Amino acid sequence: MIESTGEPHADFEDLNRRGYEAAETGRLEEALGIFDELLAWARQRGTSELVDLAFCNRAAVAVVLGRGETELLLLRRILLKGEDPINCRLAAYNLARHYELTKNYKKATFYARIACERAERLGRMDWVASSRNLIGNVLLAESFVDQAAEEFEKALQLMPPETSVWRARILDNLGYCRVLQHRYPEGYSLLYDSLAVLRRRAAERYLISTHLDLCFAHLETGHYRHARRHGTSALRLAESMKEKDAMKNALYLLGECANLSGDVLAACSFFSRLQEEFFPEVSYLPGFLLAVDVRKLVNLHA
Repeated sequence: MIESTGEPHADFEDLNRRGYEAAETGRLEEALGIFDELLAWARQRGTSELVDLAFCNRAAVAVVLGRGETELLLLRRILLKGEDPINCRLAAYNLARHYELTKNYKKATFYARIACERAERLGRMDWVASSRNLIGNVLLAESFVDQAAEEFEKALQLMPPETSVWRARILDNLGYCRVLQHRYPEGYSLLYDSLAVLRRRAAERYLISTHLDLCFAHLETGHYRHARRHGTSALRLAESMKEKDAMKNALYLLGECANLSGDVLAACSFFSRLQEEFFPEVSYLPGFLLAVDVRKLVNLHA
């Protein structure tokens, strides 16, 4: 999540607002460009605290785009020098997010807990919520479903309704947990609430995850036509945004959906594409996937 200084300066705040709005709806390349401008402005005219804030906001987007490796050293320096509590919290959060996305879950948890503690000191419950959500993401990636659900519940209680896109992403996370816990009615309610908000805000990048989770939920409950519809939507969006992990998961689920529906030809097509694009050295993969329960092999939030 991107933060604002809360201090009045028209040019800085305008760029920061525009960057935040682009990031919130998933327009990440646009957001990165705006935060480049913000950082250049801060370096020319701002205080060291504004420079650090601009850097952290830019780093938040770079991390999600998979370009955060070069940002880590300065993020650690901002955290360690401790000059500004807001920037310290944001630096810790960005470090945690980087390690979550690169699957170093021990470090992700370490920095997420620092971010949460700093947010609690500042009395910012929305920032506590985002940290709790991140801790939940790490737990879910490691398949600690019940513990993850508890973190998402806490995050949902703390996240204000006006932070609609970020709240919708927590709804998605908790909804997926409920499906894994076989609490299907609650899972469906949470996931469709998330879908409605993200559609209303045109947050297409974040719709991918919710469509995948709904595809999985409908597979679990035997609603294969609905599963295929959501899986197809997820695949289309993932292809347009070159989200490789999401494409991979969509092909797994669409192949399983076709297989469970009795359409072996379509299942072979999806699994063959999966093998050709992602596992070219594993020639036996399509046949293997036809013979197993693919749902047990996939963690959509890992």
